[in-house]
Amino acid sequence: MLTHLKRYLTTMGKGYTPTFAKFLASCVKKSIIRRLAHGIYESVLTPPDATTAIYKIIKKLRGGSLNYISLESQLSFTGDISQILFDRVTIVTKSRSGIFETPYGVIELTHTKKPIHNIAPNLYFDRDIKMYRAKTEQAIADLKDCNRNVHMLEK
Repeated sequence: MLTHLKRYLTTMGKGYTPTFAKFLASCVKKSIIRRLAHGIYESVLTPPDATTAIYKIIKKLRGGSLNYISLESQLSFTGDISQILFDRVTIVTKSRSGIFETPYGVIELTHTKKPIHNIAPNLYFDRDIKMYRAKTEQAIADLKDCNRNVHMLEK
């Protein structure tokens, strides 16, 4: 079970107090819960499926904005580059850029200024991970827009 505690407490009408922060730190120290990223924790008794946990973390980090798997992660997934990313997921987001190191791997969020109506037709929903993925053409365009290495492309 993943929890974004600050949002959860706010919806419950409670504040994120210093006392609660101390309680969380104590629970982490005692290995009752595990910190995954800023404000995101998981129960060690009921952890999420390790194969999809990183995608759940992404949704908690940038919920409420468009996020989709693209760049090297998507091109590796489709076989358009031969490199396989084991410890990193590259995400394009309409929210803020950022890099987050988690126990499940590194999450790299890259902001795009493109309007959603230009991006949406080039995405598809992956039911296994419950996230959007870029079609190959979009992933390549994102790679070029971000000035990333295009020499690794197989085609």
